[in-house]
Amino acid sequence: MKKKHIAMFISSLNKGGSERVLVNLAEYFYSRGYRVTIVTQYKTENEYGISDGIRRVFSEITQEEMGNGRISNFLRRFSKLRRIWKEERPDLILSFIGKNNMMAVMTSRFLGIPTVVSVRGEPAAEYDSGMMKIIANILFRLADAVVLPVGRGGDFFSKAVRKKAVCLKNPLHPAFIREVYEGERDKEIVAVGRIDANKNHEMIIRAFGGIAGKYPEYRLVIYGEGELRHSLTEMAKDMGLEDRVFLPGSVSDVADKIYKSSIFVLSSYSEGMPNTLIEAMALGIPSISTDCPCGGPAELIEDGKNGYLIAPGDWKKLQDILQRLMDNPDLAKEIGRNASKMQEKLNPDTINRMWENYVKDWIRK
Repeated sequence: MKKKHIAMFISSLNKGGSERVLVNLAEYFYSRGYRVTIVTQYKTENEYGISDGIRRVFSEITQEEMGNGRISNFLRRFSKLRRIWKEERPDLILSFIGKNNMMAVMTSRFLGIPTVVSVRGEPAAEYDSGMMKIIANILFRLADAVVLPVGRGGDFFSKAVRKKAVCLKNPLHPAFIREVYEGERDKEIVAVGRIDANKNHEMIIRAFGGIAGKYPEYRLVIYGEGELRHSLTEMAKDMGLEDRVFLPGSVSDVADKIYKSSIFVLSSYSEGMPNTLIEAMALGIPSISTDCPCGGPAELIEDGKNGYLIAPGDWKKLQDILQRLMDNPDLAKEIGRNASKMQEKLNPDTINRMWENYVKDWIRK
């Protein structure tokens, strides 16, 4: 019997939350006997690996294929991606993030291929201008379905688009399914994520700096790469924290690195359903997160029971909660144990099956 073929479209496999969800799903579908093709515009240095049996195709135009001017090159990119769909003839196109979703809808029109777009972040951040919002609402009416990680994300779109929307969560990575660490935790506050303005790691450094003298045994470690890594290193140095604040860059073994940490902090202004928060909670690490407008963290955290929610940018509130957890190890342990129930709630077997069942419905159609 011919294998069902799923084509998954994203800009690159660069190490980020949405890319990791796509790769995890691609591996799951492949393990289930599907033929999987990942279409990316380009390849970057710091990428997630994929199994040899998963085919990868590049849609970006080469230097030789480039024309003169933006409009000419847009049309060439459009034609190349449409040609890929015609040649691959997948049973389903599953697109991830921002402008990729728009291109997937436009280039697959009238080819008879079901096209499902997935908005993985906060919609207002992925479509961050009035014009982008208008275009998204027009094009997504032409998509077969729209997948959102957070139910409230649908509020951004028109009624016609909301009718096509379904909420499918991010599956927990298997590396984070393990026994909760019950020993004495390392005196370490951790954060994980791209080091950019949206992630606002400056907020954590500022909060930690105000109490570092009171808790000399603690240190702050921020894992990730990004354009602000150097400036945050300099900020810590200016605050006299160069021996207490560390930015080691991206690591492949995040679960092992943070497993025994005392506290996890997510400080973003904007998030969809944040993988790093899910993973930290699953490990039983007491977690503090900004209450992002889209509502992803609020769907995970019951404030004061299995974690804490604070307003974006409120470093003083963050400082207060850090002190509360550091001063009350029994409270921290209770918060962490409650958080670890995320292992059951977002178990990859359960969530991946939900994605597969949804995909199968579209392939049958």
